[in-house]
Amino acid sequence: MRKAAFAAAVFLAFPLVISGCRKAQTEQTIAAPVADGMETESVSEEQIEEEKIASVIDTAIPIMPGARIAVVSKATKGEFWDLVFEGMEQAVEDVNEAYEFSGDQKVTITVEGPDEEQMVEEQINTLDAVIAENPAAVCISVGDMNSSQAQLESARENGIPVVVFDSNVYETDLITAFRATDNGQVGRMAGYHLAEAIGKSGNVAVFSAQKKTESAHARVEGFLEQMAEYDGIDVISVIYEDQVEDMETAMQEFLENCSNLDGVFCTNADVSDLYLDMEKDEENRVIMVGTDATSRQQKAVENGEEIGIVSQDPVTIGYQTVWTALQAALPEEAGVEVEKEVLFNPVWIDQNNLNDPAFASYIYK
Repeated sequence: MRKAAFAAAVFLAFPLVISGCRKAQTEQTIAAPVADGMETESVSEEQIEEEKIASVIDTAIPIMPGARIAVVSKATKGEFWDLVFEGMEQAVEDVNEAYEFSGDQKVTITVEGPDEEQMVEEQINTLDAVIAENPAAVCISVGDMNSSQAQLESARENGIPVVVFDSNVYETDLITAFRATDNGQVGRMAGYHLAEAIGKSGNVAVFSAQKKTESAHARVEGFLEQMAEYDGIDVISVIYEDQVEDMETAMQEFLENCSNLDGVFCTNADVSDLYLDMEKDEENRVIMVGTDATSRQQKAVENGEEIGIVSQDPVTIGYQTVWTALQAALPEEAGVEVEKEVLFNPVWIDQNNLNDPAFASYIYK
């Protein structure tokens, strides 16, 4: 079932590729978050499966037999990451099938990283070890955008291309490519729907993942940018996970001390799930928008705890990351140009489309 859903995601991913939505496009993009190409009802699963490799993998590109791609993620636990890695494994499977690689010719990936993205030092140590093994390419998603410059420089010195996924680094001149959701658009979309839900007037707060993580930073900036469009809305607090001792305690204390709060935006899956599981004053329920359609958030949308979710397509992110890394690993004389940055649009998930097959790749199972 997941493979079929993924096939649709990959085959239809390209209409959702963007170079960054700006303010003038925000209302239109948010109001119609699904591109025309996402309409899947007229396309059978068999057709999608047959066309998938042809639409994504160009066998005219001379992928190196036996190439090993080393993945070092900022986190490895959670529904989002499970699906990212599923996409990576699917890309390897499709490449080996398309190029008829077998035995020692098969391309492979290794996936390592800490359980949680706060464990930055552990990720850096892993990255050091991985670069020393001299893989064909390295794929990283970093917990701290300023933490890996020495490792990136080492990779460059050793001729190892680096493809960043999900969350970027600060020194982007040291990397070959970046594949991720448009995280600024995640924030803008969350801001738009939260503003609509509270009547474009009231007090809101942001509960965010680490400020030093590029994806979280971009989501908060996008949210603040959207909220600046409403004279009647005040963003009274932004609480970052890496700026408090305990995120749950910090959120609980804030809610207890803020009686005039109308809405909250949680910037990632972990913070969203944590917020939903906290005890709250049912008489003064605050409207919530979360990020990433985890199982917990799906239930929250169904029962009205949460008005909606801004969700990503993690399988496509993983798939495109590995396919990009295999191209980046080619020698210069191969003449293959790798696009530096490709971003994918998020979508809005609420009670109206939670069970819609067209959104299957954005609903985490």
